[in-house]
Amino acid sequence: MTIQIFGTKKCSDTKKAERFFKERGIKPHFRDLNEKGIAPGELKNISAKIDLEDLIDREGKQFKKRGMQYMVFDPEEELLSDPLLLKTPIVRNGQNATIGYEPDVWKSWLE
Repeated sequence: MTIQIFGTKKCSDTKKAERFFKERGIKPHFRDLNEKGIAPGELKNISAKIDLEDLIDREGKQFKKRGMQYMVFDPEEELLSDPLLLKTPIVRNGQNATIGYEPDVWKSWLE
């Protein structure tokens, strides 16, 4: 099982997601969105399970800082150019993906 976690080091839900898998003996691959964004192929795989609109953190600092609530924009283009717009954590297991802290879903992956 290969678990990928996309998030930031300061995000409490991202830390909880990492801890969830580590406590179960699974070392997740962590991607800090402050250091490296999300690749187009990764975004395509994630958006197969989660709508692009749902990936955008409309309550987040970055969304408000850029004044995006007043803009019409292409979600894919914006998420690729500014990964800090993503809701975190995004947790991937193969073709499966979740947004936020979803321990019940992750437990089902382990069964």
